[in-house]
Amino acid sequence: MKLLSVHVGQPTAVQVGPRQIVSGIHKHAVPSRVGVTAAGLDGDHVLNRKHHGGPDQAVYVYTREDYAHWEEALGRTLEPGTFGENLLLEGLESAGIAIGERFRVGSVLLEVTASRIPCATLGARMEDASFVKQFAAARRPGFYTRVLEGGDVGAGDPVTREAGPAGAPRVVDTFDLWFTAQPPREELQRWLTFPLAVRLRRGVEELLAAQDRPHPAPSPVG
Repeated sequence: MKLLSVHVGQPTAVQVGPRQIVSGIHKHAVPSRVGVTAAGLDGDHVLNRKHHGGPDQAVYVYTREDYAHWEEALGRTLEPGTFGENLLLEGLESAGIAIGERFRVGSVLLEVTASRIPCATLGARMEDASFVKQFAAARRPGFYTRVLEGGDVGAGDPVTREAGPAGAPRVVDTFDLWFTAQPPREELQRWLTFPLAVRLRRGVEELLAAQDRPHPAPSPVG
């Protein structure tokens, strides 16, 4: 495995439906080495801090193999950085990676924490609002990581993969969670024992709390 390219984003106006917002989803490749800290990549701008960024989602990773799927599906070549990834790796597909797995990229050590969940900003980036549903159906989400050891990265760096805790959910499992009407309670409880991103953990806890609440009694008939 190796690192194909490194991307950072500058604040850019994006049209999302009737609204114009400022987003960092437009990423451009950096030809030199880039510093990486617990906050993410030097020079990368994350505007929507409610849903993106933070120490548990500091670096977003996508793969060349996932790009190959999209280029075939869309019938066109896609520029690296199109999906807003910070790092584009070659040698694996994102869906099968497990929470807690670690990747050594250059001098940086990353730990997988969550899948990417598509939003309207991704649709705007692809100039197709329906792309969000297409992305969900393809189940190739890419993954977020926290930075366990900072350093710097650059295109061409070798990438090594370290196993995470046994039995951890896969990235695609955490992705599917958001599109499942009634996730199994035992599975959600088990997930909380793994190093999930804080937003994912909060979402799992909220789902469990909702399952604990009593359902309203059905209306009497007749």
